Amino acid sequence: MTSHTKQSELFALKNVGQATYEDLMKLKIHSIAALAKADPDELYLRLQKITRTKHDPCAWDVFAAIIHEAKTGIKQPWWAWTKVRKARQERGDFLI
Repeated sequence: MTSHTKQSELFALKNVGQATYEDLMKLKIHSIAALAKADPDELYLRLQKITRTKHDPCAWDVFAAIIHEAKTGIKQPWWAWTKVRKARQERGDFLI
């Protein structure tokens, strides 16, 4: 981990580790304020486009959790958002 990554405020979020941080950098999200304005659907789709890789839907769960924390300050484990995603998948209105 570089000193730049160690200093990022994004690491203060419950579900941001090195891999998520690197994804956020690819997505040009550099602050909690920027993350608070983001949409998990848009980030998930854009990450797949940028990396040209299909990502596990759990990546959406992480994005939803960290955006929620950025907006509200409420820390939840990313898997708390899995039920939200799965309900959307069952309704047919999830992205994939």
